Amino acid sequence: MAARGNYEIENRELIAEAPGLRMQILTLAAGQEVPWHWHTEVTDTFWCMEGPMVIETRAPREAVELQPGQMYAVPAKRAHRVFGKDGGRCRFAILQGVGTYDFQPVGG
Repeated sequence: MAARGNYEIENRELIAEAPGLRMQILTLAAGQEVPWHWHTEVTDTFWCMEGPMVIETRAPREAVELQPGQMYAVPAKRAHRVFGKDGGRCRFAILQGVGTYDFQPVGG
């Protein structure tokens, strides 16, 4: 899969990767975020492990708060960003697929 976006997070653990599919566990320290971006083909499916966490989307604008154990999917071509609620720490699993991975940044 293509290189990931250029942003700093506390930890990234690759669980599995195969053509068209990737599973990771990401940890965001307080104040960190996965910045606004979108994917051409892949859906991002998030499972909150520690939180709460927030997934903001555009078109339509939405802010989804996840508690541990909850999940949410952002379809391909929908801009989104991820962060801990109120700037806090969060940890989540993310399944990315099916398709060729890319990270298309967008302005905030």
